[in-house]
Amino acid sequence: MNQTKVVEILLLGFQNPKRLNYFLFVLFLVIYILTLLGNLLIIILVAKFQRLKSPMYFFLTQLSVCDILLTTNISPNLLHVIINGGSTISLAGCITQFYFFCVTETTECFLLTMMSYDRYLAICRPLHYTSIMSFRLCFQLILSSWLLACIPTFTFAPMVSVIQFCGHVIDHYFCDFAPLLELSCTKHTLFELADFVSGIPFIAAHVVFIAFTYVSILITIRKITSSTGRQKAFSTCSSHLTVVCSFYGTVIAVYLAPSKGESFDTNKELSLLYTVLCPFFNPIIYSLRNQDIKSLLNKFIVIRKKGLTP
Repeated sequence: MNQTKVVEILLLGFQNPKRLNYFLFVLFLVIYILTLLGNLLIIILVAKFQRLKSPMYFFLTQLSVCDILLTTNISPNLLHVIINGGSTISLAGCITQFYFFCVTETTECFLLTMMSYDRYLAICRPLHYTSIMSFRLCFQLILSSWLLACIPTFTFAPMVSVIQFCGHVIDHYFCDFAPLLELSCTKHTLFELADFVSGIPFIAAHVVFIAFTYVSILITIRKITSSTGRQKAFSTCSSHLTVVCSFYGTVIAVYLAPSKGESFDTNKELSLLYTVLCPFFNPIIYSLRNQDIKSLLNKFIVIRKKGLTP
């Protein structure tokens, strides 16, 4: 059978009426801009104020960096797809987008897990927290997160590169693994199995570890006699727990829920949650539920209004 080499991919995006697409374009553009501003503000606050020079906020800045990279990898192309009712992207560009998506999502998994470990040490082992969670350990954990996140990319890179593509139309707004496999000429059971087998243990390991840390945290908090002390202890990890639930809830729904025979519409809608909305809400959650950031944010605004520098 003659096969034409695929060099360009058509992303269908969301097949909506033009008026709705104009509205979605403005909405997601505003979300993208606010996502950048919110995460950059978190990074600036942690860099400016000595009060935020702690492991928890060091991890938070890395989460903000990860969210900026993730949304910048997805949102500009999403906007282009929406305003044009679809958009073309080169095959190399499509695969590159998938690689960067894979790295940033995997890094976020590692960061959320390490942040839960940080909260576990701070609440369950407060006397040893400073000696264990040193700057050196923080740096090593951050560096290992980014390096380990490259492993799935290097695993799937040779797999994706050997796929022979017959189709060139993806019913999605970005190049994810499952939509790419739909274009394969040959049976892709092996690729699906590899994705399934590598994805389940990875996500399960992180979820189990985070669950263990929070069970330990809740047990420790219940032993605190003062209601004020219990509230203060829980407030230090409530933001992180909210982000973890929203992130892993959508990831599990997209990648582990059965989808054979179903439309990609549900997958696309769920994907919006962790590629666009989670990076947008993360700085809001941490700002609204963290007293240190709220107070310093107000101080930062007052200083800027006066035209001074901290």
